[in-house]
Amino acid sequence: MTHPDEESTPFAELMTQVMADAERFGHRQHIHLTWLAVRRYGTDAAIGLVSAGIQRTARYAGAPKKYNATVSRAWVELVGHHANASSTTDFGTFADRNPALLDKRLLTRFYRSSTLAGVGARTGWIEPDLAPFPWRHAEP
Repeated sequence: MTHPDEESTPFAELMTQVMADAERFGHRQHIHLTWLAVRRYGTDAAIGLVSAGIQRTARYAGAPKKYNATVSRAWVELVGHHANASSTTDFGTFADRNPALLDKRLLTRFYRSSTLAGVGARTGWIEPDLAPFPWRHAEP
């Protein structure tokens, strides 16, 4: 999944751990990798780590346009929010307690699909345009 020159990076180490029990890298594995990154490095650092790793992986796979900066960051923020509210150290338990995170369509609660498809979202951060993330509700 990662470029051979990056085998010792934190992202590559997380990928190795996630893929030890997986046959393919699907959505659940994305969430697992993100959960591990958040637990080890904190949400803010995980945003950069996961986003850069996914972007490198997409570029290496010859599909750089598949990378979306807003989607990557939004997922890390969502996983981070739930991970920070949880004391579990087992991903399976975490996933069972947060089944919405395993729904690939979760971001459609917060974003219009046209927003996520736009150049701005692919290349930078765009705030949710349908509903704010629950932890960002405006003060009354």
